[in-house]
Amino acid sequence: MLEQKELLAKWKMSNRLSLIAIKRTIFGHLLSGLLEKATTKKFFDALGKRYQVSDNVKYECLMKQLMNIKYDNVGDVREFIMKMVHIQTKLKSHQIDFNEKFIVKYALNSLPTNFTQIKIAHNTIEKLKKEKNEYTKFMFKHQF
Repeated sequence: MLEQKELLAKWKMSNRLSLIAIKRTIFGHLLSGLLEKATTKKFFDALGKRYQVSDNVKYECLMKQLMNIKYDNVGDVREFIMKMVHIQTKLKSHQIDFNEKFIVKYALNSLPTNFTQIKIAHNTIEKLKKEKNEYTKFMFKHQF
């Protein structure tokens, strides 16, 4: 029984010191209105509930980022496209999946007019792929 009391006293002291250390690392305005006297677990639970971000807010923020992203002639085009793919990957984690062709078309359309050659080259390649597929189907159909 005496050991349990000593253990409990040590636990309370440890908890109190942990809480003090944690509160010192958090800005004061974020602490206002939270429990002054609580265990570390209760403190973190209250802090988590207060600053919990819903999935809908994350989804909306990611969608706005994707729809408003424009190439600003800073950095290379590859970095810009990688940003878009990164946002697309985050959206996939929220069960929102965009077709890869859509992302590519959207990325190309968001480039400034001085990238017209890239757009034309991409469209030409896509057209050739489509024609190749149609030709292959035609040949396969008439071979038998």
